[in-house]
Parts: sequence; C-alpha cells; structure tokens
Amino acid sequence: MNGAESLVKTLVAGGVEVCFANPGTSEMHFVAALDKVPGIRCVLCLFEGVATGAADGYARMADKPAATLLHLGPGLANGLANLHNARRARTPIVNIVGDHATYHLQYDSPLTSDIEALARPMSSWVRTSKDARMVGADAADAISVAKSAKGEIATLILPANTAWTEGGVVAVVPPPMAAKPVPDEVIREVAEALQAGSAMLLVGGKALRHRALQLAAAIGLKTGQQVMAISRNPRIERGAGRVTIDRIPNPVEKSIDRFNALRTLILVDEDAPVAFFAHPGKPGKLTSATCNILTLAAASDDIVGALEALAERLGARVSDVPRQALTRPDIPTGALNLENIGRALGALLPEHAIVCDESITSGRTFFASTQGAPPHDWLQLTGGAIGLGMPMAVGAAVACPTRKVINLQADGSGMYTLQALWTQAREKLNVLTVIWANRSYKILHNEFSNVGAGQPGDKASSMLSLDNPALDWVSLAKGMGVEGVRVTTMAELTSALQAGVQQTGPFLIEVSL
Repeated sequence: MNGAESLVKTLVAGGVEVCFANPGTSEMHFVAALDKVPGIRCVLCLFEGVATGAADGYARMADKPAATLLHLGPGLANGLANLHNARRARTPIVNIVGDHATYHLQYDSPLTSDIEALARPMSSWVRTSKDARMVGADAADAISVAKSAKGEIATLILPANTAWTEGGVVAVVPPPMAAKPVPDEVIREVAEALQAGSAMLLVGGKALRHRALQLAAAIGLKTGQQVMAISRNPRIERGAGRVTIDRIPNPVEKSIDRFNALRTLILVDEDAPVAFFAHPGKPGKLTSATCNILTLAAASDDIVGALEALAERLGARVSDVPRQALTRPDIPTGALNLENIGRALGALLPEHAIVCDESITSGRTFFASTQGAPPHDWLQLTGGAIGLGMPMAVGAAVACPTRKVINLQADGSGMYTLQALWTQAREKLNVLTVIWANRSYKILHNEFSNVGAGQPGDKASSMLSLDNPALDWVSLAKGMGVEGVRVTTMAELTSALQAGVQQTGPFLIEVSL
C-alpha cells in the first residue's frame, strides 16, 4: 500500500465521503488510489474556486467535512477566496494539496511555491507529509481538526513521492476536540445583563439552527430583549413551523441605529459587529463606546447547552415561543421588479428547499418575503469574497440530493465561478440557478457614493458596467450543459420558476432587470 492509498483509506475511515477535485500531475497517485479504494465520491470541478466553494456548501448542509484535491500552490491559490468564505463560516474542510517530490524541490521548477505559506491564512492547521509512513497519521490529524466543535479548515500537503512510495499505514482518526461547557458564572452574568434591560442577543453560526433559535427566542421573550442576526450567515433554519429571526440591515447607518441604544450586546457564536468597509466620517465599530459586549458562547463552546442553561436560569420556556405560520404571498402580477420577485419566491419556494443566496444588492428584500414559506435553509456569503453562490449550490446539492437547491445569484459575482454549472450538469444536480441580470456591479455604484468619491465619470462608469458586451447567461449555461431561459416580464418569471422548481436536474433562469 502506497502513501496515497493509505490517505484515501484514512479519509474513508474518518467519515469523509466526498472529494471535490481539480487534480494535476503531482496528484495522479491520489487519483489512482480513489479508483482502487471505494468509499469516496469524486466530483470534478473545472476551477479550484468551485472545488473549495462546493466543499463549503457541502459541509454547511452535511455537518461534516468534505475533502478538496488541489494542484500545487497555484491551484490552492485559485481556491483561496472561497476558503476565506469557508473560514468565516467556520466550515470544516480537509484540503489535500499535491506538491513536487521532496527531492525535486531543489530545482525550483516552474510550479514550485511555498504552499504552506499560501495555506496558513485560510487554514487552522497545515502540515506537509514527510514520508509515506506518515501520510495516514497526518490525514487522521487533519480530519480531527476539521471535525472540532469550532469547525476548521485543515490543509495537508502531499509531496508526490510520499504518495507513490510503498509503506503507507491507515490511521485511526483521534476524537475531535469536543465543545466546551460554558461556566456558570458566564450564564449568571448574561442573565443579569438581560434582566437589566437595553440588551440584545446577537446570534450566528450554529446558534441559527432550529433548537438554538427556539431557546434564544424564548430568552428574548421572557426578558423582553431583542434577538437578532447579522446579514451574512452560514445557514439559517427558517420558514413555517420555525422561529423567525430578523437580521441587522447591512448599511452602516441602519446598523448603528440598531446598536446605539444598547447597554449590553450578548454574542452567541458571533463576533462583535463592525462595518464591512471603512467609509469617510463613519465609524468602523457599530456599537457605542458605552455598550458592554459579553460572549455567552463562542464557536468552540457548547452553544445549545449554554442557551439551555440560560433559559433555565431565567425561567424561559420554548413552548411559549410562537412559530412562524405558513403565510405565502399571492403569486404577483404586474411589473418585473424586486418587490414582485420577492413575492414570487415566497409564493413558490418548495418545502425543504436550500437557498444559496449571493444576490448582493438585488436580494435585500427576498429574506422578508420568504419567511412564511415552508421550512427551508438559507445559506449566505459569509466572508464577502464574491463567487461563492454557484459552487455552494453544487456542494449543498451533493450533500442533500433529495432537496431542491435554489441559487439566487448576482450576475457579476456569478461570472467568477460559472464553471460550477458544468459540474451541476455532469453530476445531474438538482439546482435551480436564478441570475439577477442587471448587467453591472450594482453594489459598487452605491459604494462609489458611500466612500465620498462623488459621481462616476465615463471611465469610472465603464469599470462598474457589464453591458458592453452584455452577458448572455442562457448561452453560457447551454455551453456548460445546463438548460436555461431568459425572462423579461413577471409572468414569464413566474412560469419559469414554477417549471424550475419542478424540474429534476440543473436549470437556469436569467432575469433581465
């Protein structure tokens, strides 16, 4: 058994079932091992950013890590943007990155690079296997790190000769680091702050799952304090029968309005809120200088246990919390505008759908209009590096093949990783992609003004425009093997959405805005 075979067998034994791959020469023995060792589904991606984004979407829905297979330092670098998003989402991923044979590095051949240095900013754990005997043990450590309560990215670098050399050993994956219980004194301090008033529970991460949201809502109801989330979350379980959570609006001015009056902000698997960017004359920190910030539970803590203890201390009961009723909007008629589009989504969203939202500016109203739809999951762009939506939909569909995945996708960010459509076609994934074709980087028009740059002239306007030539998403989808349709009226969109949610396999709708 060579090192590559021991690696694959260790991954299988450690519960890694899917590998999103874009391999090259140095990874061929790993590819061969995938042929020889059953247990891992291999999903080919035409670009490394699709592979890493798909691994993110998969793990968000499967609650366990996928592997990626990337080619040397440049391949890893191509995938770093979506690894950044995954790190912000605290998504577990095991990256396998091939490298030159150890004895070949001395020649500094064209693809040689410092892979460890490239990996470290987006990885909690980085290791280069030294020989074939250690590959299995290194893989076991990587899996354990990824599966920790916090959810982390582990990157294992596999020199080619450690993959092809005999002597590999299958390793047992050590138990991941368990979630830490929250001390009683923290529970007491938070309870007292809530009872004192002018407080908010800001929940994120795993606290946006159904059980945790029930507890947070019960605590808010009992104490009369706010429970909110930010506007970019890894996964929210929402819809009819679940607890409704409101999000803090993204523009700085509206965010500050929500935080200004607080005496205490209590974080639950979330960070203290800050502005996305610096803007002249506007604060970077969104809470006031007098606001006391407490952490009830961090990502590595027992989040549900902490909320249960807090609810018990306060006498808050989940049974008192109202559930969201099934309240679909009527199917809209009239103009094709964002308000009507949101209503159409709320009217037609299927039960147990998975929404992968990279709508950017177009989708700010869609969240509210879909809250009364049947139960569903809502996945968002967590790290701000655009180009996640389509790959995330790939991973979510691989993780949950019986559920409809709906990708709400801005056209500019969609172009970063449109190769994901090819993988959707190849794997026959149940994904409906809806493109908001406003033919511009619309958000940058707003930011141009927000940073005080004035009004864009001809050159600046051309840098924000995607209409010369206009993108033809139906043709792009067809070239990738995905059926598509362009709609220009509300009636056409309604008809296309009805067909799209019923269709098995990938389908794309280009909405001309």
